[in-house]
Amino acid sequence: MLTRLTIRNYALISQLEMSPSSSLSVITGETGAGKSIMLGAIGLLLGNRADTKVLWDESAKCITEGHFDIASYALQPVFEKYDLDYSSQTVLRREISAGGKSRAFINDTPVTLDVMRVLGSQLMDVHSQLETLELGSNRFQLDLVDSYAGHEALTSGYRQVWKEFQMAKEAYDALSAESEKLRIEYDFVRFQLAELQQAAFQPGEQEQLESDLKMGEHAEDIKSRLTQVTTLLEEIQAGVTQAAGLLQPVRSFSTALSQLTERLAQARIELKDVLGELDKTAERVEIDPVRTRQIQERLDALFGLLQKHRVRDIAALTALRQQLEEQANKTTNLDEALNAARSRYETANKELLASAEKLSSSRVSAFPGLCEELVSLLKPLGIPQAALAIEHEKVKPGSAGIDRVELLFSANKGVEPRRLEDVASGGEFSRLMFCVKYVLAEKRALPTLVLDEIDTGVSGEIAIQLGVMMQKMARKHQLITITHLPQIAAKGETHFLVYKEATGRKTTTAIRQLSEEDRVDEIAKMIGGAAPSRVARENARELLGA
Repeated sequence: MLTRLTIRNYALISQLEMSPSSSLSVITGETGAGKSIMLGAIGLLLGNRADTKVLWDESAKCITEGHFDIASYALQPVFEKYDLDYSSQTVLRREISAGGKSRAFINDTPVTLDVMRVLGSQLMDVHSQLETLELGSNRFQLDLVDSYAGHEALTSGYRQVWKEFQMAKEAYDALSAESEKLRIEYDFVRFQLAELQQAAFQPGEQEQLESDLKMGEHAEDIKSRLTQVTTLLEEIQAGVTQAAGLLQPVRSFSTALSQLTERLAQARIELKDVLGELDKTAERVEIDPVRTRQIQERLDALFGLLQKHRVRDIAALTALRQQLEEQANKTTNLDEALNAARSRYETANKELLASAEKLSSSRVSAFPGLCEELVSLLKPLGIPQAALAIEHEKVKPGSAGIDRVELLFSANKGVEPRRLEDVASGGEFSRLMFCVKYVLAEKRALPTLVLDEIDTGVSGEIAIQLGVMMQKMARKHQLITITHLPQIAAKGETHFLVYKEATGRKTTTAIRQLSEEDRVDEIAKMIGGAAPSRVARENARELLGA
């Protein structure tokens, strides 16, 4: 429920504040006084876009702020979804700077316009001429049927099934497209994989091959040098042995001689070990051109694969091979995966059709009751011969089900109901839309309802009936109506007057709440003009029940 609305620096409004009642509030004023400007400002709280042209004072920012009591709205999940601080007294605020920058806040937390629209739509429903035209849209009419029939559980269930169907379909379509691509690439993948599997390079093999190649290419030189080194070391070994023998008899004469004798013995052991390693190395060095050529060919094959696949080492080739193996296995097992995805898709499709048929059947059963109720509401509003029917056809499943509905209307006896845009006048459209809002108010919890030009084309007794219906609606829902009819203005619990006043260099729009006596004056003016007669005042008092 809207408890306070504040508008500053918007169009002709310098500053405006109002606190509507919890039931029916009426707003009146001369044509051009700025009632539609107020709606534009309220639209900012619903996430509508705006530009700097709305600024009354181009050097200051525009602020529109709405205070709402939402204790009974059960909106905690919405606040949780968007990570907002919940408060039963919630404030929505829009700011538009002189530079054109727009900012939105919910309880002082900055939010996007999309979030503002989501929450705003839960708090206020602004009816305008544009929405009256939307009455002719099939989706609006389908939503009307669902609201009348109380289909929340069925529509919610269908939406969930539709979501699951979409996911299953997308998964199946994606896998089908992937399978086609994989089948096309399969032969090439298998060729690449076979090439890598046949090569079977092992970790560290490149380094070993390069070392073996160097040994093979220089085998003769290495063998020759090993022989020369062995000969030299054998001569040295003999000399060390002889030297150790010479010191052996005198080693006990001093510590130094003992240490030198020991070191010569260690040197002889080390030389013997080195000579042994030289023999082993010499045995491994083979002068084998065939083996050297094989090593070169193996390295050439490795470098060719590295270049072909644009990788740097055997580890990368191994990773590529594993990737190709997975792709080949996936293609090999594709039929099984595709069949499983197809099965899930077909099951989801069956569940979707079953849910859609159930929803459709319930919708069709609600058609007569909805038409009868709307007709009964239209009769006291000056359309006594109203006739309504709902044309129905089943269509391909979509997010709203398998139903396409068309509301058919006739205002005259003997004329078959036809599409709204073909037969309904502007006034009839407005009255029908009001009856729709009335039905919705009875069937579901509506947010604050703002009605603009809902009384187009009506007067006299019909206007009185319209006002009575508004009073009934306002028993359950906060209702704010902008009207030019005294019969409706008199039904309000709270009455606001929008007017223009010239202050300084600019004309501004202002609003004030009328006292009971002020209401008599205002309604008398609505009846008899700027200088109402005594009769007009009496009529005003009669309308007010004073």
